[in-house]
Amino acid sequence: MKSIDIEKTFKSIGMKKDGHFLLASGLHSATYFEKFRILEHPEFLVPVCEQIKEKFGSTDFLTVAGPTLGGVVIAYEVAKQFNKRCIFAEKTPEGLAFLRGFKIEKGEKILVVDDVLTTGGSVFKTIDAVNKNGGVVAGVAVLVDRSENPIDFKAPFFAVYKAPTKNYSPDDCPLCKQGIELVKPGGK
Repeated sequence: MKSIDIEKTFKSIGMKKDGHFLLASGLHSATYFEKFRILEHPEFLVPVCEQIKEKFGSTDFLTVAGPTLGGVVIAYEVAKQFNKRCIFAEKTPEGLAFLRGFKIEKGEKILVVDDVLTTGGSVFKTIDAVNKNGGVVAGVAVLVDRSENPIDFKAPFFAVYKAPTKNYSPDDCPLCKQGIELVKPGGK
């Protein structure tokens, strides 16, 4: 898929939305990417994840890891395409951790995969979980990079779709000042 095709697909399935949104990071934005729209369409998710496979095809790693919730399905599809093991990190009071008996061997190379990147919070937490378990991050991939500035994960990084998006602190949000209703997406 070409970048323009990806953007059209994201819009056509309702993944890319315009409005006034409260992001998981606490920031506000006029654009929101509802990752679950692509997760319900394997016919689009598979070719999008193929781009991650193309980018990291020559990278040496044994396992694909993603954070819960949306990162799990994406990590699974990427792992399936590579014929590699897939694990996921879950929220705990101390951050993200590999539960349910997932083990990482000392020095095991891991490809970290997530859905939508804004501040890098969930990716960094997944990287921390990999490091705490003795793993080594071989690369990081996301479906959508909406960050305004490049984020250094100290590993090769790839985004299938780049959409730098202005985010606002709640105290300095022009959308709030215009009285546009704030929507907290997800979970409804």
